[in-house]
Amino acid sequence: MRIRVSWTLVLAVFLAFPRFQRERIEEMGFRKILRMDRMRPDPALTQALRSRWDTEATAFVFPWGHMIPSLEDVSRITGFRVYGRLVSGFTYPCYHVLVEWLLELPVEQRSSLVPRRTLQESLGLYDVARKTGDDEDEHRHRSELASEPGAQADLDLRRFFVLFLGRLLFATRGDAVHYRFLPLLEDLSAVGSYAWGAMFLAHQYDSLGTSERQTSTSGFYPFLQVWAYLHLPALGRGVLERPGLVPIARRWDSPWDSRNLGDQLARLQEMIDSYPHLDVVWQPYLGEGDEGQPWLVQARPYFGRSVWLHALNFVLPLHLHLSQRSLGLRKSVMEFPVRDRFRRPGRSFRGLHDTTDWRERAKEQIDNWERRGKAVKSDASTDDAYLQAYALKYGGKVYKSARHQVDAAGEIASLRALLHLAMQDREAAQRQAEELRMELARVRSTGVDGASSSRTTGGTPSLLEARLAGAVLRAEEAQRHLEERERDLRLTTEHAMDLQGQRDQLQGEVQMIRGERDQLRIRAEAAEA
Repeated sequence: MRIRVSWTLVLAVFLAFPRFQRERIEEMGFRKILRMDRMRPDPALTQALRSRWDTEATAFVFPWGHMIPSLEDVSRITGFRVYGRLVSGFTYPCYHVLVEWLLELPVEQRSSLVPRRTLQESLGLYDVARKTGDDEDEHRHRSELASEPGAQADLDLRRFFVLFLGRLLFATRGDAVHYRFLPLLEDLSAVGSYAWGAMFLAHQYDSLGTSERQTSTSGFYPFLQVWAYLHLPALGRGVLERPGLVPIARRWDSPWDSRNLGDQLARLQEMIDSYPHLDVVWQPYLGEGDEGQPWLVQARPYFGRSVWLHALNFVLPLHLHLSQRSLGLRKSVMEFPVRDRFRRPGRSFRGLHDTTDWRERAKEQIDNWERRGKAVKSDASTDDAYLQAYALKYGGKVYKSARHQVDAAGEIASLRALLHLAMQDREAAQRQAEELRMELARVRSTGVDGASSSRTTGGTPSLLEARLAGAVLRAEEAQRHLEERERDLRLTTEHAMDLQGQRDQLQGEVQMIRGERDQLRIRAEAAEA
């Protein structure tokens, strides 16, 4: 219910603004969402999707392969701007000075949050009456907003954007609102130039990576629901009430389901496990045109590309190559993303931290965004190689329902996947140890030749040499540990395969005995006849 209240709060302030303020907001690119009818939340669908999220791949893991919400999905479903300046800059441990300067609101000295009630009262919302049942939430507004352009109007607009961004688009858990967007609101004329849609997608990824016990995602929840309606239509969760409207989220609503959340979730898991996916290429926008959607023209160069997504203090990869079949492309063999294989320069906000310049810290990823990432291409004629590698990595873990428990074959596939990863880790550790040994030998050789950088004048090892020797020992210890883990996994895999072979042999013998029993029964019946 809280997310619906947040939606109503934002709309109440927007509608209370004078016409010139509403036009300013719409010109910044937020007209589509603020003109959208509210949609009923579907927590069962959200939780079913969340349980399929792989945080390493930043993609959903289904029995038929990876799927992922993309920038094209954001642009077509919500109408958000996914092109332009990336949402990056400074984050601070305390926004006390900025809040007093740009918002003229009181805030605690060491706080980065403001109570929602304080913020909404500064915008004239003084009472919230929530009715029961299906009645709308009521918000009464008193006229305290500036009626003409000027400093007070800019102040009202900044306060609105803090509420709009912090409680609707990029909401976090809890009732308070974060000030992390405030530095971007100093120059109101630049607000419309940011790629808010790309930040929105990064925020969705970060929200999906949280606990599966949550029944909703943070932020604008209709996006994920409509994405599922379009990409998984056989689930039958959406109701197409207004065909032809744009953006696409305006067309759909969520049906009322009287069953409890547990029953709904179990049913959805069963349907996903048995989803008719064989030889299917997901192209939900194949028949969609660009009529009435001018934002798609400038957004199109960002479609079909893997790129880093930025959201101030966290940066996440858009691994579109994992779901290239949704682009009409066949999937080829690829190296699946594994934790620590790539450096994530940020993470979602957790408490206080130092002042950080993300344009400097995530410079490589910013350059990647400005180059629009990398286009997704494929020369594969079938998906067989990809699906084989996919099964090797995930095994039976993609089945979540009680009916599709992980069987012996799935266990063996999982063990093989773990063994493959352990071999890769061991080889990487072996290369690292060898490089360190070579570097240590080079430093020692330099010291023997009399170089002062290797040894001190007393002939004792230098600090660099001591550190290298310690690093070599640690690398060799890690290599031994990984070798032991690889050996244990290999033995476990071989043992599981032996057990599977014995099981198959026993099943064959049982089948043969049943056949002989049936033959004897037939002969006995024939003799009696």
